Amino acid sequence: MVKCRIKKGDMVEIITGDDKGKKAKILRVFPKTSQVLVEGCKVVKKAIKPSDKNPKGGFIQKEMPIHISNVKKAEE
Repeated sequence: MVKCRIKKGDMVEIITGDDKGKKAKILRVFPKTSQVLVEGCKVVKKAIKPSDKNPKGGFIQKEMPIHISNVKKAEE
């Protein structure tokens, strides 16, 4: 487990991957797995089954966590 120097609400810049160069806000931090959830980055399309809340089912777009080593604090 690595000590996190990034917290919820911080502005970060993505330094690797498909979203390289994007600046966005941290939505959630997962310290045990050293991952963060970044607003609008690593968005995937997920299939959902029909339910009472959503009778037709279908697809939703959802952000997935990325490793903390792939982000750095953005200079403001």
